[in-house]
Amino acid sequence: MFIASEKEIKEGLTTDVYFTRTEEILKKKGINNNVVADFTVQGLKYPWGVFVGLPEVIEVLEGKNVSLYALPEGSIFTARDVRGYPVPVMVIEGPYLEFARFETPILGFICEASGIATKAARLRKIAKDKSLLSFGIRRMHPAIAPMIDRSAYIGGCDAVSSLIGASTIGKPPTGTIPHALIINMGGIVEAVKAFDEIIDPSVPRLALVDTFQDEKFESILAAQTIGKHLYGVRLDTPGSRRGNIVDIAREVRWELDLRGFDHVKILVSGGLDEETVQQLVESGVVDGFGVGTSISNADTIDFAMDIVEVNGTSIAKRGKYSGRKKVYKRFENGKVIYEVKKNDETGIGTEALVPIILNGKVVYENKTPEEIRNFVLEQLAQIEEI
Repeated sequence: MFIASEKEIKEGLTTDVYFTRTEEILKKKGINNNVVADFTVQGLKYPWGVFVGLPEVIEVLEGKNVSLYALPEGSIFTARDVRGYPVPVMVIEGPYLEFARFETPILGFICEASGIATKAARLRKIAKDKSLLSFGIRRMHPAIAPMIDRSAYIGGCDAVSSLIGASTIGKPPTGTIPHALIINMGGIVEAVKAFDEIIDPSVPRLALVDTFQDEKFESILAAQTIGKHLYGVRLDTPGSRRGNIVDIAREVRWELDLRGFDHVKILVSGGLDEETVQQLVESGVVDGFGVGTSISNADTIDFAMDIVEVNGTSIAKRGKYSGRKKVYKRFENGKVIYEVKKNDETGIGTEALVPIILNGKVVYENKTPEEIRNFVLEQLAQIEEI
């Protein structure tokens, strides 16, 4: 399979070749400067992002003669501070050759995971108290399924669908009845009945209701088949057959309620994004969402690493801000606000960058995915912008 092993990543084999050539030159010239490097993003598509990927950065850098400072995992951040200066989310200090070849994988860890967590957090804000499930692993390489589901959960999803992703977050996987079961069983009635007979009672009976017939009629059939045992129905109407999904959900809700099945919840999936979730929330008839591609294939956050100090002298390339910095964070008027200060200045709020690794030793205590998710939700409650 075309995947890199943990060993290969930790050996730096997933780096860009110009870093190994740089190493070769510096070693032969006897140069190994002590440098400080910032990780920043010049701009975000949204007002804020969620910083995720730190545990994998720690794995790569642990034991190396470097110090690492970073925002805690799950921190909501902005690209720029109140004065427009880029906000460092991580800072590495140490002999350059200690970490030169790891720039590429470190960026890969935080760029993709932060992008997924940010999308999930935005959907969490929009979905409010509705259920939000991550269904997107089938759209991405299976080797990164644990990262996708962990990032989605941390960002605010309530559950994930993959076995390995659920194991990673320490929660049971969540799913419904697939079209494949309904087709193999010959119809919704036979499939729902078999599911209810065979699958552990602790698993919610959630029926997919768009295989052969109209969503309304398959929902009624599923409810009539197992009655109170039916937890909910999932509308996953393909785009080629879909009309107005909000009206479809309203019709299903009406018909179920009319027949006394008001306990049956309605979940919607299939091509959902912020706009469609917003419309469905406003309809008042949907209880939850299964979101796939828009989470798993979320835009990456384009972090970059830049040297800002060499042997105690502040220096950076054009377009970047040289020198050591302090970063302060606070919440104010429904916004998260950052201040980037020179190393000898003080800002308003709490210092945002915390020690992660000091001279090769990890001093940061990793939290559980649930604890990190709770941290994200606490921050989201203080933000009004989406």
